[in-house]
Amino acid sequence: MRGEGGGGGGGPGTPDRPPHQPPDRPTVESVFREERGRLLASLVRRFGDLDLAEEVTSEAVEAALVHWPVEGVPARPGAWLLTTARRKAVDHLRRDQARAARLAILRVEADRADPAPPADADGGLVDDRLQLFFTCAHPALAPADRTALTLRCLAGLTTPEVARAFLVPTATMAQRIVRAKKKIREARIPFRVPGADELPERLPGVLQVIYSIFTEGYAASSGPRLQRPDLAEEAIRLAQILRRLLPAEREVCGLLALMLLTHARRDARTGPHGELVLLDDQDRGRWDRTMIEEGRALVVTALTAGPPGPYGVQAAIAALHDEAADLATTDWPQIVALYDVLLALTPSPVVELNRAVAVAMRDGPEAGLALLDGLADEQRLRGHHPYPAARGDLLHRLGRRPEAATAYREALDLAGTDPERAHLRAKLAEAERPGAAGDAGG
Repeated sequence: MRGEGGGGGGGPGTPDRPPHQPPDRPTVESVFREERGRLLASLVRRFGDLDLAEEVTSEAVEAALVHWPVEGVPARPGAWLLTTARRKAVDHLRRDQARAARLAILRVEADRADPAPPADADGGLVDDRLQLFFTCAHPALAPADRTALTLRCLAGLTTPEVARAFLVPTATMAQRIVRAKKKIREARIPFRVPGADELPERLPGVLQVIYSIFTEGYAASSGPRLQRPDLAEEAIRLAQILRRLLPAEREVCGLLALMLLTHARRDARTGPHGELVLLDDQDRGRWDRTMIEEGRALVVTALTAGPPGPYGVQAAIAALHDEAADLATTDWPQIVALYDVLLALTPSPVVELNRAVAVAMRDGPEAGLALLDGLADEQRLRGHHPYPAARGDLLHRLGRRPEAATAYREALDLAGTDPERAHLRAKLAEAERPGAAGDAGG
């Protein structure tokens, strides 16, 4: 690692140092975690080049790792990092005049479209992360590239960490990130917040990226584990940042509420050996009540002062599950009604699947099965294992065990994680056992 502090000597920020008291390593790391995304966004806005911003952000962090454990964390660590990174960026551009000329042209174009904000009065970092959210989630980028870039730039994960998050080789993920940066550069995707007229069209793309990260954490698509709490928590942290940046956007609030109310059940969703535990069998005493209360308060905000949005409605459904003492006392009529609202907002066979399961809990398995059978030709459900699994559960409850076994086999072929496959194998064995009674799915 480089040991210089930006321009020589002890590095920038010396006047702001507290008395020499070396901090704990976790304190230093917590500062990096909080400041890195803001620093990167500020540098992208200043220089107009994501690659350069990443390079000098890393170099500034390396310099801090040398100086801060000895000299102490500065009173304004963001300002220290920004000053160091800017000096290093200037050094890079002095050595590469062609790059400097290209960035100068881009900078002029960007300033015409979106003038830079005033500097922070305390010398700290202006929070430019909102622009970075919209750049990383730009519709011109491929969906997988948007997610990778968001994790890399805003969550601060390394390329190998992003690769592990989605269970792909590091080289594959590196190619995705390089491809996304190249697209931003060549298409001159602007680093700016969309105007008021564009925001309703662009914001859902940002929210979808964050929610896809959460979904992979809450219910992994493949691998040995059912859930990846670290990834789910990273998505929640990103949503919390976005909520601070867009406090008036009710769907941002709704997304954060949905993730908190869902993630609150994480500890009860798996048994001691990582096995899947259905909602009906979960120890609700292990649910995170603090997280649930925070989520419920956010639901109220998301659903007031205007028509509801899809995330707000889904959060309301999650809140009803979290408030119930058990499956039997869950307010299934209200949940079905909320799914009706959700279908009107975002028609989707997956929403119809979830509504059918809720109808089965309200009106009985036969009513739910009729709705599921009506979805048999839906292409989007062909590779979606919860569909045949839900059919298997309802057929089992109706005592139609051979048909239930067929549905469970289909789901088993499609399931991605080891705990899901183990659960379905147990269901299949139960359905195939002579004289087995039906049970209530969860």
